[in-house]
Amino acid sequence: RLSGPETGDSVGAGPAFSCSFNACTLMETPDTGADDVRWALDDLYDDPDALEEDLASLEADATAFAEQYRGRIGELGPEALSEALDTLGALQDRLGRAHAYAHLYWTADTNDAERGALRQSVQETVDRIQQRLVFFDTEWVALDPERVEDLLGHEALDDYRHYLETEYQRKEHVLSEAEEKVLSEKSITGKNAWTRFFDETLGAARFELDGESLTQEQTLSKLYDPDRTVRREAAHAFTDGLKDHLRTLTYVFNTLLADKASTDRLRDYDHWLEQRNLANEVDDETVDTLIEAVTGRYDLVARFYRLKKQLLDVDELYDYDRYAPIREADSTYEWGDARALVLEAYGDFHPTMAQVARQFFEGDWIDAALVPGKRSGAFSHGTVPSAHPYVLLNYTGKPRDVQTLAHELGHGVHQSLAREQSIFHHGTPLTTAEMASVFGEMLVFQRLMRNEEDPANRLALLVAKIDDTLATVFRQVAMNRFEHRIHTARRNQGELQADQFAEHWMETQRAMFEGSVTLGEHYQHWWSYVPHFLHTPGYVYAYAFGELLVLALYARYESSDGGFADRYLDLLRAGGSDWPHELVGQMGVDLEDEDFWTGGLSHIEALIEEAEALADQTALGSARGNGRARPSS
Repeated sequence: RLSGPETGDSVGAGPAFSCSFNACTLMETPDTGADDVRWALDDLYDDPDALEEDLASLEADATAFAEQYRGRIGELGPEALSEALDTLGALQDRLGRAHAYAHLYWTADTNDAERGALRQSVQETVDRIQQRLVFFDTEWVALDPERVEDLLGHEALDDYRHYLETEYQRKEHVLSEAEEKVLSEKSITGKNAWTRFFDETLGAARFELDGESLTQEQTLSKLYDPDRTVRREAAHAFTDGLKDHLRTLTYVFNTLLADKASTDRLRDYDHWLEQRNLANEVDDETVDTLIEAVTGRYDLVARFYRLKKQLLDVDELYDYDRYAPIREADSTYEWGDARALVLEAYGDFHPTMAQVARQFFEGDWIDAALVPGKRSGAFSHGTVPSAHPYVLLNYTGKPRDVQTLAHELGHGVHQSLAREQSIFHHGTPLTTAEMASVFGEMLVFQRLMRNEEDPANRLALLVAKIDDTLATVFRQVAMNRFEHRIHTARRNQGELQADQFAEHWMETQRAMFEGSVTLGEHYQHWWSYVPHFLHTPGYVYAYAFGELLVLALYARYESSDGGFADRYLDLLRAGGSDWPHELVGQMGVDLEDEDFWTGGLSHIEALIEEAEALADQTALGSARGNGRARPSS
């Protein structure tokens, strides 16, 4: 999950360590009970030595597979092809397990040079082994369409049909085996090296605030502080820290933009987003329709922030005010309370959902402690079908952390249930992957709303939810517009200067607010820390896709007379075994209907209307209509 309010995702709010360049010292923080919540990676490997032994045998097994099948894929019948895929799948599962262990081991302490070296070594070895297996894809896409259609019609390939379909769809973008090997080899010292450098640069970055040296997580969390002075100073401190690294970050962005442009040319993609759309298994027209629908309703963003300006009782709403709570509440959730809340909400929906989520707590599949060097943000790593997912959090006990737990466990439940599928269908496109996480958040939010009787508290919950919803839908699409501009400019104009990135950033972000929020001059540098721009170009629209999809699904859940929860879990079990529009279509949602996106946006409008009505009922909104509201209490 992306880190920071600029991406629409949760950040940890309570600083645990004050770190200088060489050392970290424990700071005073509330005890959340999550200090000892660390994952146990021995379900993947007992230790790094066991990993190294498995990689050695994997190399031999991959070599044997290549010797048996290279040059023969086109002559295999359906049963023989299925047998080859069985063996290939087992190899890919083991490779995925090795990669997951090294990545998760490093993630828990990115400042540990030995862990970084292990991650790099495993990545290089896995890449070398994958090069021995690349012949399978290049030979498969070289088959005639008639031969492919005949093979896919056989029952023996039922478990692999969708994988083979999607691979063949990439036919015109797959190069020769030798060329694919070169691209794979160079990616280790190319894109992968630069993204790791980016992660470690920001992981080690410190931001000076009130005499303390804070991490990115600690600094950005203060944008949720009820004290406006704290928010403003945190925003400026974060900007100052980014400026210290601006030359480096600008160079990294330019390098990776150029790398993607080069790869896209070699693979003959028509535009910068085509590869991502293919990977997401959606066509360009669907994505264009989504983006047009969302940008066409930027008025909803302006409407909400005008309301929030009144609720906060400020003359002008600045960028650092957007995530301010409308009530000065210090509520915190201990780890046990958060666990209970999420499991109860999941259990209300379906007992199996709670049962699967409970395994994460009981099996030490979660790393929630705040420790120095740990990667910021939150994510759920699906690993492979032969293992289980792992969840990373930076838990501080704030209400948004509970929502983050619900979000990541939504991913985790999805990934766990999809273990019924093979390695080829275990994962899902980004678009439907975000469906499960956002649905998990919605279950917890609705439970909180049902349990809250006080209108002012309900309004505070609802405003926070709308904050997240707007960030997930509109902000992600605004960032997609930024990506579109910088990819296009880098290809047409050459290397971009920092002020050119800033210009594209400010113009695309101002467009979303329609004058309702003032973006300070400091804000022009905030493009430089968003990781998905580099790790997964084009990712961000998937958040908007997933949020609008969940709003549609939840509306059907509320209006259903039974059976919805069972069908939803079946959808999660299906993983990526079919096209997204086919899988979601079984829930009564038509992703190819242009009105689908409009309907999702209307649900957001209804949330804003509900907030406006609650504001009129409460003291917080007593001055609405006069352009002023009572100060937050």
